[in-house]
Amino acid sequence: MSLNNFKDFSFFSLWTFLLCSALSVWTPVQGEVLVIGSNLPIIAAPGDDVILPCHLAPMFDVQGLTVEWSKPDLKPDPSDRLSRVEYVHLYRDRKEVPDMKMASYFRRTELFMDAMKHGNISLKILNVSEEDNGRYRCFIPKLRSTVKAAIVELVVDSNFAKTSTTETPLQTPDPQDTTPTNAGRSRVAVVVIVIALISAVAVAGLIVYFCCHHLHRTQKHPEDDETQKQPLTV
Repeated sequence: MSLNNFKDFSFFSLWTFLLCSALSVWTPVQGEVLVIGSNLPIIAAPGDDVILPCHLAPMFDVQGLTVEWSKPDLKPDPSDRLSRVEYVHLYRDRKEVPDMKMASYFRRTELFMDAMKHGNISLKILNVSEEDNGRYRCFIPKLRSTVKAAIVELVVDSNFAKTSTTETPLQTPDPQDTTPTNAGRSRVAVVVIVIALISAVAVAGLIVYFCCHHLHRTQKHPEDDETQKQPLTV
């Protein structure tokens, strides 16, 4: 293969690689199903029924998947090898699994079963108390996504006026709202990294191209360089 053919082949291969890389990375970022919680804490009074919002965007049927609600700040007892962190709510095989549930949440939690086909995995907790304060994690372990979990914080405050509804409208975002929050920032970060990587490879490709082009011209016209090097005779 001549230098000229090698140069053309290398340049074509480089841009083919860049195009394929951009398409392969950009497509899942744009079409990926994301688990989205709430950036705002859910505030309630003792005795209230609350909804911890969590949903998938775009809408995705999760009825056949496992959904885990837990308190990530609770850790198993390090002195007991058989100990495990129990769940606030566990949905598996299209039903609740109460055997692996924390005793304090027994018969106090539920999912919206009919809404799960639309990607709504919000958790309803009945009769909350100050012991329920803390962060809650909704997690879909088998979801094919880079964002499988979201965090929702619950604040139970005795100074907060008790409501008669199961949800505090001013504090709880709509579970059906498909506007990305934390997931949106993650998506932007991935896109920025991909663009920076592709730009770096493109610059390297241009440098290689011009070097090959210069080398080809030098080898094609060596007599020009020799002529310039010969001294002038009078």
